[in-house]
Amino acid sequence: MIDIKPSGAALGAEIRGIDLSQPLDEATFRAIEAALHEHEVVFFRRQHIAPQQHIAFSQRFGELEQHVRVDCCKPGFPEIFVVSNVIENGKPIGTQDAGLFWHSDLSYMAKPSRGSLFYAHEVPRDTQGNPLGDTMFVSTTAAWRGLPEPLQRQLAGRRAVNSYTKGYYRDRKSGARPSLTEKQKARTPDVEHPIMRTHPYNGRPCLFVNEGYTARIAGMGEEESAALLDQLFKHLARPEFIYRHQWQEGDFLIWDNCATQHCAIADYELPQRRRMERTTLCGTAPF
Repeated sequence: MIDIKPSGAALGAEIRGIDLSQPLDEATFRAIEAALHEHEVVFFRRQHIAPQQHIAFSQRFGELEQHVRVDCCKPGFPEIFVVSNVIENGKPIGTQDAGLFWHSDLSYMAKPSRGSLFYAHEVPRDTQGNPLGDTMFVSTTAAWRGLPEPLQRQLAGRRAVNSYTKGYYRDRKSGARPSLTEKQKARTPDVEHPIMRTHPYNGRPCLFVNEGYTARIAGMGEEESAALLDQLFKHLARPEFIYRHQWQEGDFLIWDNCATQHCAIADYELPQRRRMERTTLCGTAPF
């Protein structure tokens, strides 16, 4: 049996006593996977893993995505997406401004990501040594349950348009990101997904819209769509649905991209360094 310590919030749990640099037997891995489906965010402290081990463990869950932003992938490891404010040789080593709004990874794809596996190499700290750059996670299953029943009925069967272009340019800060190429745009056309998405592994209903990439509700007038989405975005950000993760060096955290959304807290700047690496699991078409 693995040792699981729930966060006490609507989601999130620490898994203790596991060394991810060592091979895991099938029973242990399946227990970790079940904990992810139950708690939606799980994390392991004090890990020391090489890129090959990060990829190998991630592949236990399934096929990995290769991010559309190849300029932010780890050299020699196209499966690893780098999130960092570090500059080397005059160039950023990864994306400098990712996730500054609520979003679900790859929700703009026809088959959004199943989950993301994030490894903390460097964590910024204030002058007293306290960690900065926390990440907030919201449970989309708890958020759906928290909606009034009349609104649930109104949303049932509705679909929303998700747009990578919307999120990309919203996220960009004064020259920090290059403009999208035509090839990148072609890889990420706008897509429609059900607003109430069924979790593919446990069947739970999830509220699958996010302020980062959801552009509008299909078949609804612009003003009505904007007002309803604003209501849903505010609902999703209610404190009772949120777990806030305070990073430590060596944290390895997995989140479920169907059952959660996340938002990074940008309360640091160079010379405070933040360096994280992410693998991303391929997913299935929402239903």
